[in-house]
Amino acid sequence: MSKRIIGALFFTCFLYFNLFAQNIQSRQYPQGYFRYPLDLPPSTAGSFGELRPNHFHSGLDFKTNSRTGYPVHAVFDGYVSRLRVQFGGFGNAIYITHPNGYTTVYGHIERYSPAMEKVVRDAQYQQQSFEVDIKLTPTMIPVCKDEVIAWSGNAGASEGPHLHFEIRDTQTEETINPQLFGLTIPDKIPPTIYAVGVYHLDGNPFSEKTPRQFFPVAGVGGNYHLLKPHVINLSGQIGFGITTNDMTSVSPNHNGIYSVELKLDGKTVYTFAVERFAFDETHAINAYIDYPEFLKTRRWMQKCFILPGSKISLYPQSINRGIISFNDDAIHHVEYVVKDVAGNTSTLSLNIKSSPVRVDPWPAKISGTLFHYDKTNEFSNDKVKVVIPLGNLYDDVDFTYSTLPKRPGTFSVIHRIHNRFTPIHDVYDLWIKPDSTIGKFTDKAVIVNTDGSCEGGIYEDGFVKAKARGFGDFYVKIDTVPPRIIPLNIKNGISLVKSRGIFLRVGDNLSGVKTYTGKIDGKWVLMEWDFKTKVLSYTFNNDIAAGKHIFELTVTDNKDNSSHFTADFYK
Repeated sequence: MSKRIIGALFFTCFLYFNLFAQNIQSRQYPQGYFRYPLDLPPSTAGSFGELRPNHFHSGLDFKTNSRTGYPVHAVFDGYVSRLRVQFGGFGNAIYITHPNGYTTVYGHIERYSPAMEKVVRDAQYQQQSFEVDIKLTPTMIPVCKDEVIAWSGNAGASEGPHLHFEIRDTQTEETINPQLFGLTIPDKIPPTIYAVGVYHLDGNPFSEKTPRQFFPVAGVGGNYHLLKPHVINLSGQIGFGITTNDMTSVSPNHNGIYSVELKLDGKTVYTFAVERFAFDETHAINAYIDYPEFLKTRRWMQKCFILPGSKISLYPQSINRGIISFNDDAIHHVEYVVKDVAGNTSTLSLNIKSSPVRVDPWPAKISGTLFHYDKTNEFSNDKVKVVIPLGNLYDDVDFTYSTLPKRPGTFSVIHRIHNRFTPIHDVYDLWIKPDSTIGKFTDKAVIVNTDGSCEGGIYEDGFVKAKARGFGDFYVKIDTVPPRIIPLNIKNGISLVKSRGIFLRVGDNLSGVKTYTGKIDGKWVLMEWDFKTKVLSYTFNNDIAAGKHIFELTVTDNKDNSSHFTADFYK
């Protein structure tokens, strides 16, 4: 096929893509600047805005044939503005700032280019820390389009080899859908719709108690219908939901959709679109999905109505937050329009029979304390205090509190702080008063959730104080157990002449590992901690001469309990 024909086809696809995007985007993005970061045919394991536990996915996950080590290219001219190494997250990441107002991010890489590797290693040894976050000036490491900046990997909290790629607005740091810049993925497959939901709101806040109905659907080729077609009888204030995802033409992975539009009698009442968002908004995914249903069944039911406290830029349009009132004794036509970023479309229509109904004014009987989403909320007694800052609730909450019996080996009763089905956007202040049996161990006290997670804690003014990440059942415990150190290939007197390094597995039973320090012959050495295996490793280099050496490792948890390991070895 000639280059002229290929160019014409590309222009046609590009024109179609932009005509579709213009219908829903808040702005246009530059085309023709950025290249793909890999030389592989573009295929993704994760899409922008895809639903993930507690966050929207912030970029594209480019597949790398289940392997590491592919060259990663700078997608445009610019300079390396940030290099980061972290235990989880992206593992190893590169940030490149470009002159057109955007910054690109490359995550989970295996190794940096030599110039970046030197900057990272120098910072790690200077700070004596494996984790570093380095900001660079424009003149330190300039890069050109196509330049190899790294090699793809599986570092950090990756679930398999791939390249995580983002495009961010340099000024606002919002992350933007890379496909809107022309970095498209071949896709002729419309989204799949699995089920729809109906929520009987009737003026009440959304919660796990909201009456809900789910209807399975069937269809093919983008045309869907109820599995058992019928008229749905509804009355009062109703919210709708949908379970849907998407595939591309080059991958069997079930990725996220681009947009959902809800229409009533042909008029759009609600739109959701994954164009761009800020990172401090991403936890609002728990306001977007039916969070209680997800916890109970793992079903990703996406609500097509907006909770009043949900502040996120993925809702470009709505009427009455997408909530529809049915009270006129007529038959109405409700339609879902679901699109992927390539413009492939799936639709599903419902016939709704509406009838007048008397709606009791809200609030109904409150069983606890009414918390308002638009205020700071507090609850306290002589044993517990809860302070939820403004902006942390997505809707009003009928807050409840109770206690459960004390467990053996703990230092308070169990405090039931509302329930786990109501999400918190960030964190809130939780104070629990330990009982007198805690004695001299107040400095070791932490707040623990009955699900096994530790919220940390500091003893002050007679209370253990922590920042809790969600509601649930909490109690006070003490952490006096030092971290675990399990040597994997080293013991006293061993020869490591044929080994490439020293390997140990570390962990902690409660408060978590805070610091770890490795030394050889009294000199600090770089120990790298792998997120997936929890293995600490030191890789031998030319600094270690032949002969006898002493290796030492000290690991400390967040309650300052320490473990120490030492062994002589020969190299």
